[in-house]
Amino acid sequence: MTYFDVFNGDADGICALHQLRLEAPADAVLVTGVKRDIALLRRVEAKSGDSVTVLDVSLDANRDALVPLLERGVRVRYFDHHFAGALPASAYLDAHIDGSPDTCTSLIVDRYLNGAHRAWAVVGAYGDNLSRAARACAESLKLHAADLTALRELGENLAYNAYADCEQDAIIHPADLYRALQPYADPRHFIDASALCRRIGEQKRADLERADGVEPRIVLPGAVVYVLPDDAWARRARGVLANRLANRVPSIAHAVLSVNEQGTYTVSLRAPLASPAGADAVCRQFATGGGRAGAAGVNQLPREELPAFARALDAAFPAATPARTPVPE
Repeated sequence: MTYFDVFNGDADGICALHQLRLEAPADAVLVTGVKRDIALLRRVEAKSGDSVTVLDVSLDANRDALVPLLERGVRVRYFDHHFAGALPASAYLDAHIDGSPDTCTSLIVDRYLNGAHRAWAVVGAYGDNLSRAARACAESLKLHAADLTALRELGENLAYNAYADCEQDAIIHPADLYRALQPYADPRHFIDASALCRRIGEQKRADLERADGVEPRIVLPGAVVYVLPDDAWARRARGVLANRLANRVPSIAHAVLSVNEQGTYTVSLRAPLASPAGADAVCRQFATGGGRAGAAGVNQLPREELPAFARALDAAFPAATPARTPVPE
């Protein structure tokens, strides 16, 4: 029997898989990519009796590849928090899917494992910009404030590495990043021992210094749109900048766009943190859009469709949501 581990290459996907494999190690074929590379199941050449574990990629986006696997008798465990649509009816599918805006795949796996490796779930939640959920998850660990800050920085750095439109823009390939943390049951030991986290953090700081100088392109009553220049740093910074803006002004939606290899826009959208819903509905109005309620995106938005995207934002978020306390950065 061959094991396949299929996972989003961001912090949430990596930390979700790491929890599972700390609990049940397996010599698995790794299938992953940068954050927006989500149609991963089509790469899996599994046969009857094989086992596939999928983490943090939309079932709906992988349905065309999932159904044939199930029909061939491949057992599939599926953990995710994105829009799934109707689940295939199959005895070979073991689905753990929760689309609630205040959860992520790492937290779903944490529940599945009854908190067995909770510190890594905290890292994954921080990486998915779920700061409140991360702190709530960490309460049982009784961590010092400095430790919690370190886990947050690790999650943000792991997430940052995957915020690229292609593997060439990534600081390190997500599969190599996962392999680097595999030996560590405690994320604090990984932070102390690995230079990778520091390397990613240094690049992130340099990129975000450049992003801070970008002015908004479109300002609406309930949303703001930023368009970054055509450069590798901008493609890496897009998602983290969207998170930062959302944390700073939680009453409105934020869209950050960058130019991709195809010459179209790649969009990272964050719903207002004061009411984290509607981002996925906006993005699914466009051909390559998807995501979850609080955070979604469009892989390839033609430049001429930017006005239509702005109108969709305006319709979904017509006015600022009453603000709650901003999340500390």
